[in-house]
Amino acid sequence: MNTLAAAIEARVTVATIRTWCRRGVITATKTAGRWAIDAASLAHRIAIGARRAARKAARVVYSIETMTAIGGNRWQRNGMDRVYINTWSEFAGIETTRYNTGNISSASYQGESISNSQAYKLLGSIDKVWYDDADGKLHCRFGLSESRVASRQELWETVVAGIRAEIAAL
Repeated sequence: MNTLAAAIEARVTVATIRTWCRRGVITATKTAGRWAIDAASLAHRIAIGARRAARKAARVVYSIETMTAIGGNRWQRNGMDRVYINTWSEFAGIETTRYNTGNISSASYQGESISNSQAYKLLGSIDKVWYDDADGKLHCRFGLSESRVASRQELWETVVAGIRAEIAAL
């Protein structure tokens, strides 16, 4: 296959095909000043590009709309526009059952049973989670306690991963 046919098939420019040939990205031989491109190698390179494009398309976009869609509460005041995620513990994988008094009767973290005191410490290690529209980022305010089950930073990373997964599922 020549460079023009390869460019059309790959939906790139002829110059890109030539660069791929020179760099060895695709298998090709040069005879009499023209590139002869291996079709299987080009198909493999096209597949790699398609996977990269799919990953880029699957990137999570934080916005007021997505945060409220996953259960956040919007708050606007003095030029600030935020969405508070009050159910952050669900995104972290913390599950609790409670007595009528409000005390925890049983708890688990990411599917594994944990003690009630460790559940209280996990729940107390993050105070607030919010999305700020001004910078387009998630924020948290850490609480005073820290559990042996997971550090504050590990718990925060789990919350962010849970929020990202929930938004991707929308």
